[in-house]
Amino acid sequence: MSLLAGKRGIIFGVANDKSIAWGISQALSEAGAELAFTYLNGSLEKRVRPLAESLGSSLILPCDVQKDEDIDQVFADVEKAWGGLDFVIHSVAYADREDLKRPFSQTTREGFALAMDVSAYSLVAVSRRAAPLMKSGGSIVTLSYLGAQRAVPNYNVMGVAKAALEASVRYLAAELGPEGIRVNAISAGPIKTLAASGIGQFKEKIKLMDDYAPLRRTVTQEEVGKSALYFVSDLASGVTGETHFVDAGFNVIVSA
Repeated sequence: MSLLAGKRGIIFGVANDKSIAWGISQALSEAGAELAFTYLNGSLEKRVRPLAESLGSSLILPCDVQKDEDIDQVFADVEKAWGGLDFVIHSVAYADREDLKRPFSQTTREGFALAMDVSAYSLVAVSRRAAPLMKSGGSIVTLSYLGAQRAVPNYNVMGVAKAALEASVRYLAAELGPEGIRVNAISAGPIKTLAASGIGQFKEKIKLMDDYAPLRRTVTQEEVGKSALYFVSDLASGVTGETHFVDAGFNVIVSA
């Protein structure tokens, strides 16, 4: 039997077929899960809808995670269609490109607040709405990066937002655990995505992986998808509050 047969979940954060969230979506669908998707705006809908439909999804919903009313509507629609929910994939992050280019000490107040709101607080907002629908327990998985734990050049304010995201994972895990809801993060290595295009010297980060990661390469969407499948499935029934690295071992290297 498929690992996720009969399971239903919602994916936040697919932007195109290069998205990490899309790699996760494919892995979960192949394991038997029924998926719902969100998109930010009309231009992204044009990319997301065909991908979602290719996996048989009929729940493809607009959602700006900075708007509580949008999040409320998404989960109202999910409850109406399904009655409950088994998992959430949160792959949402954003920082102003100018704040990523300038030195971290020069981050604007507005840019700091924006990065924290979209990249970290949105997990809290989504989890609050998802939890009541997870009547028999469930799994919430978010996406992080090594810059949450180390000062990675050019990651700047996004690194601080990801650090807040990882802390939020631990607090949510502690709070929601008694309800049988597990909350974990996957810290993926650098992958060429739309979001990654805003990070300076990204090609150099890929080369570092090729030169120094124990596996001498970076990772793929598919590999991140397999780890997400583990966290969503009963294989990880005893795991919560973790940040799990899928980065070809780069995080264990002292210096490079």
